[in-house]
Amino acid sequence: MALLRPQKEGDNMDQPRDASMMNELFGFTRTIVKSRYALLTPDGFVPGHLPGWSNARVITHISAAMGARFSQLQITLGPKSRGEGNTGPLEYFVFLLAGRCSPQIAGQKFNLAAGGYVFVPPDTEFHFGGAAIGTRLLIFQKQYEPLAGADKPGVVTGQERNVSGRPFLGDKDARLQVLLPEEPGFDLAVNMFTYQPGATLPFVETHIMEHGLLMLKGQGIYRLDDDWHPVKEGDVIWMAPYCPQWFVAMGKTPASYIYYKDVNRAPAGV
Repeated sequence: MALLRPQKEGDNMDQPRDASMMNELFGFTRTIVKSRYALLTPDGFVPGHLPGWSNARVITHISAAMGARFSQLQITLGPKSRGEGNTGPLEYFVFLLAGRCSPQIAGQKFNLAAGGYVFVPPDTEFHFGGAAIGTRLLIFQKQYEPLAGADKPGVVTGQERNVSGRPFLGDKDARLQVLLPEEPGFDLAVNMFTYQPGATLPFVETHIMEHGLLMLKGQGIYRLDDDWHPVKEGDVIWMAPYCPQWFVAMGKTPASYIYYKDVNRAPAGV
């Protein structure tokens, strides 16, 4: 039996060396992309470039190229990074995963730290700069759908630690934080779910809403369609409309994720 070499400083310490060797030698990954869902794991993330963003590391996790009706990006910034432009017909929800930055939205300056977020409406000028080394942004982008009789949303900013968690369907071990106002002008919602070990979604959800999700901490099992997948911090999930979905938190620490969904609009053809 061949002996595995001991880990050295500079090795990938996120996984045991034997697991890393399996990835490298045998093409192993938990990533899977299907027509109704996708699980994307950090071992397969490939950075690229995005117009308007300079000196930035951009990873496009979810897009129309896989059949989604929105985009989910993760962008890493530093002191020399810039992101600027106009949202045009799109709306952005930007969540600070780590670090800090000072965006200017519609001419107004904000100071965001980890856990902070800002909603950028359509047709709005934005500039992201003043970032610390290793600042990471999670961005959901969607084309805004106006609703007759409802006001178009304005800029919204907040900090997730200031948003109280509601027991989900009465379960105090599964808490939901709603980050955006629950008003008809908004056609998207972004929420955070935190589960104590052993807590679950109370039933297998099957609905018209599409999801984009990032695991923030912990681990568990996610049911997607007819499949069950182990998931952990850093994993990304896309769920198409009507994809059956369910989650259980496993391990000794709480699990949490942030997710997008489309809301408040009639189905196409109605």
